[in-house]
Amino acid sequence: MRSGIVVNVTAADRTRLEAIVADGNSLQKHMWRAKIVLLTADGLGTAAIMRRTGKSKSVVWRWQARFMHAGVDGLLKDKSRRPGKAPLPQATIDRVITLTGHPPPGEATHWTGVAMAKAVGISLSSVQRIWKAHGLKPHQVHAFKLHKDPEFAVKLRDIVGLYVDPPAHAIVLSIDEKSQIQALDRTQPGLPLKPGRAGTMTHDYKRHGTTTLFAALDILDGKVLGQCTRRHRHQDFIRFLNALEARIPRRKAVHVVLDNYATHKHPAVLAWLAA
Repeated sequence: MRSGIVVNVTAADRTRLEAIVADGNSLQKHMWRAKIVLLTADGLGTAAIMRRTGKSKSVVWRWQARFMHAGVDGLLKDKSRRPGKAPLPQATIDRVITLTGHPPPGEATHWTGVAMAKAVGISLSSVQRIWKAHGLKPHQVHAFKLHKDPEFAVKLRDIVGLYVDPPAHAIVLSIDEKSQIQALDRTQPGLPLKPGRAGTMTHDYKRHGTTTLFAALDILDGKVLGQCTRRHRHQDFIRFLNALEARIPRRKAVHVVLDNYATHKHPAVLAWLAA
């Protein structure tokens, strides 16, 4: 035992210590502290106590001294510790929030945790805690664009109305084209799928140029009418409109939704529509 430490265990103390060790609901730290004192009272040396409890020499000496000064109650309490780092001042938190809402210095696109920590003079973890607490995500950007057409709301209502509530005895088509589609083909035919074996295809392919798909979606039944052409000129678009005209039932009003692509507004297309 360390010099200057005297452990005197009374009968009442031994009863309490043995009850703590025997109680299955006792905290583990209370159990091994009580064992250190009981083994010390039985005359075991520091090395033997270390082997029995699995604790270091400094731990054994600390709790022997605690029992000498505070008794059994001292084993059941932990000394209060000084608080850690002081919380961040509210002014620092407000500065992080304010800077987050403004563009970062230099050519950076958005604030990073490291850049903010360096600018404010705090740690990276502190910046991350502030952002998390206030729901700030400077790396995320949601785009928007306000239309300058004064009649945009009226036009939007008409278009959305065609999709949501198509007119009775009418056909609503949404037409668009996909250009520059790669016309690819495998160099060898693939093997079909069989039980226990996946389908196969070669890793390489042959290019057959590009194609353009003109497609019209029937809003009512979801059918798609399509046609592939080599190019996407207004002549090709008119040929696609003629193909649609031949397949659409007569005596029905037709509403077509198009974007503002130049091919759709060509004079020849407008003349076809007028005819």
